[in-house]
Amino acid sequence: MFGRLSEKLQETFRRLKRKGKLSEKDVDEALREVRLALLEADVNYRVVKNFTAVLKERAVGAEVFQSLTPGQQVVKIVHEELVKLMGETQSKLASADNPPRAVMLVGLQGSGKTTTAAKLARFLKSSGSKPLLVAADVYRPAAIEQLEILGKDLSIPVFSYGKDDPGKIASLALKHAAAEGNDYVILDTAGRLHVDEQLMDELARLKAGIKPVEILLVVDAMTGQDAVNVAQAFHEQLELSGIILTKLDGDTRGGAALSVKAVTNCPIKFVGLGEKIESFEPFHPDRMASRILGMGDVLSLIEKAQSVVDEEKSRALEKKMRSQTLTLEDFLEQLQQVKQMGPIEDLLEMMPGFQKAGKGLKNLSVDDKQIVQIEAIIKSMTREERQRPEIINSGRRKRIAAGSGTAVQDVNRLLKQFDQMKKLLKKVHSLEKGKTKKHKGLLPF
Repeated sequence: MFGRLSEKLQETFRRLKRKGKLSEKDVDEALREVRLALLEADVNYRVVKNFTAVLKERAVGAEVFQSLTPGQQVVKIVHEELVKLMGETQSKLASADNPPRAVMLVGLQGSGKTTTAAKLARFLKSSGSKPLLVAADVYRPAAIEQLEILGKDLSIPVFSYGKDDPGKIASLALKHAAAEGNDYVILDTAGRLHVDEQLMDELARLKAGIKPVEILLVVDAMTGQDAVNVAQAFHEQLELSGIILTKLDGDTRGGAALSVKAVTNCPIKFVGLGEKIESFEPFHPDRMASRILGMGDVLSLIEKAQSVVDEEKSRALEKKMRSQTLTLEDFLEQLQQVKQMGPIEDLLEMMPGFQKAGKGLKNLSVDDKQIVQIEAIIKSMTREERQRPEIINSGRRKRIAAGSGTAVQDVNRLLKQFDQMKKLLKKVHSLEKGKTKKHKGLLPF
């Protein structure tokens, strides 16, 4: 996401940082590059104009010119203003006091409402809530069936009442939720190919009937300026409480994310970052600004890890690493946990410095197929071979390669890398023991 925009902004600020002092001309040139990068990213032109005007006012003041590191000071200002542009703080979902509380998902056809409803329900369930999905889109063919399949896969109940009136379906769903103890009732409403009076009238009646705690617009980030126009139209008619941007992973421009809050004053509450049901997360303006400027997003990376990593197993793994008894079976388990966090390249982009042009990590290409290959190789081994890889001779290597659909060289490479990793862990452990011994008299235990 924001690929081209990030590259352009980072290159502009890299040039600024190389200068010991900045003149007003240097700042003007940099802001011109920022303006062009934002326009190319399909950010609303009024938003760009106001944004760069604020930057100009701050960047030519004493805050920058009297700083010991003026280039870094400009980056700090841009980061702060990007955060303000996208909403300053995370906008959380309204709490479900006096449940059940309705959450209406609205939007045009093709924006991903039905899948987003399931993603939101999964997110709420993982946070300790008991959501109910409601099939209120009675027009799109197979919309009800799609939601029911998604609900079944996630073990989340789905309320449907055929092709009846959406208002009646919503009222019955709330009664059902009250009886079953559901706190959030997520309505997947109908969409159209474009904003029209009939759609808005129906949604307005639905809103009046159920008094939702949230009305969230699901909008496709890849549509750029159109996403902002759609958001404006829906907000004028329904008074939206927030926005969910979908397909943000496929949008190399990112104009919608940078424009929609400034134009509509509606906060972005969640973003969809891929087709997988778990590719959905709360929107943090500060973290997104950091990612755009190549500063990484360590907090999101930690949260992803915490959501998939078993703490008890991690402690057991740490003991094995310290005692150098790590096996290929342990290695396989760790790979599978990492896979649950998402594509490796996406995880690396959350690390500070990964996107810096000209650095080693920038051109690093990470192929998730390699992980699948390693998984296949280890799974083709017997339990004894995973526990004691030193017994794997040439005959066994050929059998493992044939069983995993790989070459013997691939098996050799994996075994060599695993052996090197164990040697490295041994060195680290030796260093730790040496430090402990050296400072033993100073330690309180």
